[in-house]
Amino acid sequence: MATSPVVAVAVSFVVIVISVYAFQLLTNARRHLPPGPLPLPLVGNLLHIGRDNPHRSLARLAERYGGSLMSVRLGVVQAVVVSSADAASEILHKHNAHVADRPEVDAWLANGHRANSIICSKPHARWRALRRLCATELFAPSRLNALQPLRQEKVRELVRHVSEKAALGEPVTVRDPAFTASMNMLSRTVFSKDLDSGPSVRGLKDLVKEGTVLVMTPNVSDFYPVVAAADLQGLRRKLTPIVAHAYEMIDKQIEQRLRDRQAGEPRKDDMLDVVLDEWKKEGSLIDHNAMRGLFTDLFVAGADTSSTTVEWAMAELLQNPQVMNKVKRELREVSRHEKTEVEESDISQLPYLQAMVKEVLRLHPPVAMTYYRAEATVEVQGYQIPQGTIIILNISAVHRNENTWDNPDKFEPERFMNKEREFSGKDCRLIPFGGGRRICLGLPLANRTVHTILASLLHQFEWNLPEEGRSNGVDMAEKFGVVVSLATPLKVIPKKCAS
Repeated sequence: MATSPVVAVAVSFVVIVISVYAFQLLTNARRHLPPGPLPLPLVGNLLHIGRDNPHRSLARLAERYGGSLMSVRLGVVQAVVVSSADAASEILHKHNAHVADRPEVDAWLANGHRANSIICSKPHARWRALRRLCATELFAPSRLNALQPLRQEKVRELVRHVSEKAALGEPVTVRDPAFTASMNMLSRTVFSKDLDSGPSVRGLKDLVKEGTVLVMTPNVSDFYPVVAAADLQGLRRKLTPIVAHAYEMIDKQIEQRLRDRQAGEPRKDDMLDVVLDEWKKEGSLIDHNAMRGLFTDLFVAGADTSSTTVEWAMAELLQNPQVMNKVKRELREVSRHEKTEVEESDISQLPYLQAMVKEVLRLHPPVAMTYYRAEATVEVQGYQIPQGTIIILNISAVHRNENTWDNPDKFEPERFMNKEREFSGKDCRLIPFGGGRRICLGLPLANRTVHTILASLLHQFEWNLPEEGRSNGVDMAEKFGVVVSLATPLKVIPKKCAS
């Protein structure tokens, strides 16, 4: 009996898949990749990882396959997962010049944003110019100090909002006012004004939240680049108007500031003024699109990470009342001279608060995993990471590695007392903001924002769980995204402290 054309095609397809699969396994063995789970044909290791909390499933897999380095295949894309401080140090310090690129996440191509973004663009000349400007000017201590009064007013507004809730005996969803305060403090630092009045801020908040969900949605275009142009899940299409709206809001601020300059208005010496000055210099590599990309990235990466850290800190403190009492005792000591509010300048006098925040960032790094792309073949711990490989730095796994930390899952701020462990990226045991050339540029501002908001809320109020929370405890389940947050938003009842 003659074989039908359909059967012949099906058999040919199976033979091709098996042949390609066998060839990949043989090639990987010869390249001396790190160990890892056996990839399945076509899907690779996607089924091993799943979509819910992949940082946890990757950490569990890493424990089975060597701990430090592990190979996985995401569809047809080769990746290496880094799960230890030693391996992270080699990647971020020894080989950083060759792994500073980012993988091409298809959704970031929306509205051409990847080319403008300082977070995900290639490390080209304009990217380096923006990094230098951020490090030497935008986030320099002198500039942040000068703009501190503008941010302090936003903290006062946060306290007034919570005071109104306390007076009514109503619970507060910690994430929401913390997000608003973080967004406002950032907008004051960048533009010297609020973007949170009227419909604009609701739009900006929604843009940030919707955009981060779309970017972190598992995308067939990233696992099978050959079909990326089709945008089968429509993520790039959905993100395009969101990026366009963000650019439009930023354009309005730029245009208004240029009109103010032409009208002879005095300088504000905020971030926008600094970037405009750089733009106007002869031969500058910074153009209009670079400004759009920079400010969009700052708002996307800044507000949500800070507010999420505040929420995780409150959740841990409510579960550890002895730590809460120590923090509040330290705050009372600093404010004993009839000082009614905590300012950024007080942070240096609050070592236990700083230790507590470090412990929160260790257990709950806002960005659980960050991604790089090897631009050249490098050797790490005796294994080869070939050019083009995606490198997944599992920050969460590094922070809970039992070879580095005693009782890694325990909330214990004392582990950071009287120890020189900073999150500047130099010590790879604690890297909540990444490290190397791709370390988070907003770290100096985020550090001030988180400490000031937390200190103010803890100094001004007593915090208790609602009735259902007292009986069941805090639900510490995670929700994975660009930022890893509490799956169930934390609700607490504030009570104004006696003066």
